[in-house]
Amino acid sequence: MSAVSGLRREIRWPMPVARLVAFLRRELAAFPGRGNVTMRCALGSAIVIVASMTLRVPELALSLIVVFYVTQSNVVLTRMVALSLVIGSTCAIAAAIGLYALTFDYPLLRIVVASAVFFCSVYLMRAVTKFGLMFFLIAIIVIYAQSFVDLTDNAEELVRSCLWVWSAVNYPVVVALIINTILLPAEPELQLRAAMHRQLAAVQARLAVLIGPGSGGTDAAVASVASIALDAGDLQQGVMSLQKLLRFSTMRKRYSESAAAAVLACVTAVSRLYEAAAELPVSAQNYGAAGLAAIRRVRGEVEALDRTIAQGGSLVRPAASAVSTQQDAATIPIPAVAAMSRAIAALADATRTEAPREDTAHTAPATPTAPPALLPPDACSNPRYARFALRTLLSVLICYVFYNAVKWPGIHTIMLTCLIVALPSLGASSRHGLLRVIGATLGSALALFMVAFVIPHLESVTGLLLMSLPVIALGAWISAGSERTSYAGLQLMFTFSLALLEQFSPPSDLTEIRDRLVGILLGVAVATFIQLSVWPEGEADALRAQLSKVLRAIAAVARTHAQALDGAAAAAAGARSAPQPSLAAWAMLADCEATLARVALEPDWREGETARVTLLAQTVLAQGRSIMLASDAFHDEAMFHGARTASSHTALIKACAALQQNLSESLEQYAQQLSGEPPAATTPIALDIRKLAAAGEAGAENTAALFDAAARLDASLAGLPLWSTVERNAALPANAVRG
Repeated sequence: MSAVSGLRREIRWPMPVARLVAFLRRELAAFPGRGNVTMRCALGSAIVIVASMTLRVPELALSLIVVFYVTQSNVVLTRMVALSLVIGSTCAIAAAIGLYALTFDYPLLRIVVASAVFFCSVYLMRAVTKFGLMFFLIAIIVIYAQSFVDLTDNAEELVRSCLWVWSAVNYPVVVALIINTILLPAEPELQLRAAMHRQLAAVQARLAVLIGPGSGGTDAAVASVASIALDAGDLQQGVMSLQKLLRFSTMRKRYSESAAAAVLACVTAVSRLYEAAAELPVSAQNYGAAGLAAIRRVRGEVEALDRTIAQGGSLVRPAASAVSTQQDAATIPIPAVAAMSRAIAALADATRTEAPREDTAHTAPATPTAPPALLPPDACSNPRYARFALRTLLSVLICYVFYNAVKWPGIHTIMLTCLIVALPSLGASSRHGLLRVIGATLGSALALFMVAFVIPHLESVTGLLLMSLPVIALGAWISAGSERTSYAGLQLMFTFSLALLEQFSPPSDLTEIRDRLVGILLGVAVATFIQLSVWPEGEADALRAQLSKVLRAIAAVARTHAQALDGAAAAAAGARSAPQPSLAAWAMLADCEATLARVALEPDWREGETARVTLLAQTVLAQGRSIMLASDAFHDEAMFHGARTASSHTALIKACAALQQNLSESLEQYAQQLSGEPPAATTPIALDIRKLAAAGEAGAENTAALFDAAARLDASLAGLPLWSTVERNAALPANAVRG
């Protein structure tokens, strides 16, 4: 057995295969809520299959994809999507029938009018993203309805087909709404409490390792801490999930002013505790009995807060013991634990003072905010919207002419594909097209397997469900994942259903499966070629501008830390800086990471340029996260020393504030250089830590940890890469010589 194990250790997968396996393992891993979404999709699909087969409602594959669209992560999104589907499908069917009535006997006029409706819908889909789903439905149904006319000259049959499409779209909406709101509801407030509970559980686990037998600093303790360590990715995902769920909770439930402020304060406190947990030391051995007592006290406060959140208690009135943590923070010998104590004290202060704020609100009424505009300011002036609509219309018309010219109606999916993969950027379109091809290929392969080996043995609807539901559940599991792979699950289910469940009898013609797959492949090829040839829209330049905004947001966090330290020298205490700049920075980091994933997939004729931009952007993002964490850690250390430094030794805190201000200015300068045309961003100069060292030698004690945090901050800033066209041009001859 040992020889076999040793042989397995020696075998290594090729690097691309290993990366693919790691990617799939990460994308298919379970996370809270994924099983619930899968169960709701499977249950809704089972009801729709039975109802459509029993009542002989056509377009079953379309009904199933509606169930997937309506089944969202929470009730708020479910209702928004359901309303959009009902309104969009009704308007689309009305437009298609009206188009038949006016232009049925005039084919050229019909195509022209349909193209005009399609162009306007795609234009509004791009310009008015809030109602993008409605305009997408209008565009796809109106242009797809033209393929019906090529198959029959019976006007009554065409109208009936359109009305059946409306029924096939809207009755699954009702089924999915009932399941998502009554049988298996996913309330955003409950999801928010569950997310906060998971983060507080991680905080308690980190504190428990320090309190337990591992606090002696053994290798086992280090291993225990490493197993539950929090990195920048965990912090970013945790902060963003709480903010999204908070927004959905306020959309779902109308909170009073005091309750809304209390929930916001609680979410902020949990985020602060989660961030501080990442800064906890590996061992509490050097802090003695006082350190262990402080950890136990703070852990008790965290546990009380967690119990209140998990049990659904009111967040307006915190635990009474939390009020005293502000005074206890000055006696805690561990900076990260002191930061946790200040966060709990800030929560207690915020929730305790909500009632007076509500009373004074009547004396000074706030100015009502204007409702958001229906159309963006550049809806009629931005040429990109018209170019996007023209590109999409051109690719659809090319496919329409092609499949009519070759008299191959089975590949009508070629038209739908051109609209489905039409996204604003090349990277997003390439990813969507790739996922559509992968999902369609897997769905077709599963359909072929079922036709050959399973369908001959089916005798009832029960067997049909046993055959279909596992594949539908697999598609739902993938669809409930991240944006990087979710569309593949939707396409897998739709292609499988289109091949096997579209008719009320077992399929016997395998050419339909082949034709639909060929149509998808050709549609992706045509759409990609048109997007590359006609006004291509890449995001590489937009990525640099976005990175500049991220760095400016991180600079704002450092500037806020500097202002907090400037006022903390005399008070020697105080709450941590306001969370808004930090939350905005994390949100921008997440958005920029999504943009970078799309840029990495953009086809580019310039060899190596996309890889170069991707590598530089990845470095900037990684260093941005590192700077965020290092700035927070340095701030906690500075606040820790500010609570213990005598008034005659406030020069140390002033030097800490100056260092944060210096960091902010360096980031602002780098961001300004990065956003220039052409970019000429140079690595920032080192931070001036000499003043900090001089102030530390003037009288402050035990400042080694503070200096280490400053050095870590300086190293993170120095990791920002050189980004310029000069560097690229200088590298080309060297690369050519090596080649």
